[in-house]
Amino acid sequence: MIGLLLGTEDDWPRAFEALVERLPAIERGGERHVFRTERIKNEPFDLRAEPRYELVIDRLGWWYDLAREWVKKCALMDDVYLLNNPFTFQAMEKHAAYCAMIRLGLKVPDTWMVPHKLPAPMHRREYMATKLEHMAARYNLPFDLDEIGERIGYPLYMKPFDGGQWVGVTRIADAAALHDQYDTSGERLMHLQASVEGFDVFARSLSIGAETTVMRFEPDAPMHERYQVEHDFLGAEAGWEVVTISRLVNAFFRWEFNSCENLVRGGEVHPIDYANASPDVALTSLHYYFPWAMEALVKWCLFCVVTGRRMVIDQDQRRYFDVGDRVDLTYREKLGEYRRLADEYFQVEAYEEFCAAALPAMRELVVEYIAGPEFDGLLVDVVRSVFPAHEEEQMVARHRGLVGAWVRDQGA
Repeated sequence: MIGLLLGTEDDWPRAFEALVERLPAIERGGERHVFRTERIKNEPFDLRAEPRYELVIDRLGWWYDLAREWVKKCALMDDVYLLNNPFTFQAMEKHAAYCAMIRLGLKVPDTWMVPHKLPAPMHRREYMATKLEHMAARYNLPFDLDEIGERIGYPLYMKPFDGGQWVGVTRIADAAALHDQYDTSGERLMHLQASVEGFDVFARSLSIGAETTVMRFEPDAPMHERYQVEHDFLGAEAGWEVVTISRLVNAFFRWEFNSCENLVRGGEVHPIDYANASPDVALTSLHYYFPWAMEALVKWCLFCVVTGRRMVIDQDQRRYFDVGDRVDLTYREKLGEYRRLADEYFQVEAYEEFCAAALPAMRELVVEYIAGPEFDGLLVDVVRSVFPAHEEEQMVARHRGLVGAWVRDQGA
């Protein structure tokens, strides 16, 4: 049984469920595996109760405490497989991800953390406010925000240290804007990060288990136009580096369903955001790439369940730091070592062998579903729920065309 722990989304879950329903049984090691899905309800739970799921796709725990604590219990007590480690997503937010990847030698833009503009109650407990003010008055040093801005250089970006979905991200053009945005940041703890000006390509990669697809991204476009359908837009070396960085981040933090943003300038790859606990897989966002995402998600879940892959809770960071700290290796050689470690963690060779042997007709199954009336009905429902009535006809036609292009490309 595969459990879906969901928030408000209904598009990809319907597609995922439909594909799982169409799967044949898999015979492996003398066992016959038949797959089912179930949407998980939030309710009181006995810490000793055994869940009925072998694997859970968690899209809720990153913001809803009850769900987060339930999946943590399932991982610690019941060996339920979770695609994203809830322990690292709680502790290793964007700030920790920047720190780790800087130590590993990645070309993360210069980044500073600045104190809260307004003293935030410790752990949000109001009764601690007085103690915090006393501590801040005694130990929080005054600082020169203008000096930090000058050291980073303009333009720069202000970002919440634990943010998501681009909430609170602001482009800062000068010192006056820096003061204005800092003054309005309130109790949010913020990063200041140098801008990679004049970049050639904004590449956003989506990784699901042992597979990664890299998409050209236009962040200033409307959401349904941000992912550009363009193949081979990166050179071979930059493309390999973007995939390697994406896999490295995921293997390091034990994340198996995550997106990564990189800016490519003059052949150099600069990762700017790579901790996305619930990456965008909406049909109206991914359109052309949506079928790939659903196929990869189904295949990875089946691989984990059928082969008995165990979720790894600890990070084993030292193996990566031992590479990153070496002075005798070039940047390219370190990336090669990181890729080896990541491929080892994701069992890439075993995964590919499993897909070839157990799921030889998976692509045909996906194409048949995507080209059929059931998916078309889903597409129409989703478009109507996202776009205003006067845009529905145009948007239905647009998304049919993009998804249809994917179907035609599989035949080619």
